Amino acid sequence: MVQFSQDVDILKWEPNLFCDLARPDQTLCEGDDGELNGTTFTSSTGAFESCGLSSGKVIYLNDNDAINGCYEIVSVDSATQLTVSVLRADGEEGLIAPPSGSGIGYRVSSFDPQAQEVACNLLSYFGIKVNGDETEVTAANVLANDALRQASAYAVMSVVFAGCAYGEDDECGFWQKSLHYQKLFDRARSRALVELDLDGDALGDRDLSGGSVRLKRG
Repeated sequence: MVQFSQDVDILKWEPNLFCDLARPDQTLCEGDDGELNGTTFTSSTGAFESCGLSSGKVIYLNDNDAINGCYEIVSVDSATQLTVSVLRADGEEGLIAPPSGSGIGYRVSSFDPQAQEVACNLLSYFGIKVNGDETEVTAANVLANDALRQASAYAVMSVVFAGCAYGEDDECGFWQKSLHYQKLFDRARSRALVELDLDGDALGDRDLSGGSVRLKRG
């Protein structure tokens, strides 16, 4: 499935979505035997390679002492080992080690399902099909960029917060947060410029803005 943002893009804005508001039905793995040594996280019961973990996802760690927060997963090294880091402003920066410890509780939840739905809606907005024949512009022709990534992250957060709201009993203001991110999404989408690679050379051949009509190869 196509998606333009990852969980780590949400972590930059709303870490609580992975701490207090994580969805049990979207939890990929969890346990209480984690160990941290520098940027190496291990769990003998992890099964990390088979539960859908990958770089760009977020792990919540809590040992009820020095560690209580969310960290980016940089790589899945084996079934029982991950490389993790304190969130970095740029993925090209050096890794930042969390506090070391053992007996750490951990959980990896993901908002990939929402990101995939948002991607489909974004593609439709720009008149692009997810799949199609060789005469049509599809998701495979889209060159991902920061504008699409940011718009997607805003939309995912709006959707997730809307799902956390409880009508008149919404004491935490989740609905207002949803509206806030919806506004940011609308602005980001209107400013986004989608580059299309029509000949498979990984270079942009045509651009689309929000007002573009559906395109076909020609």
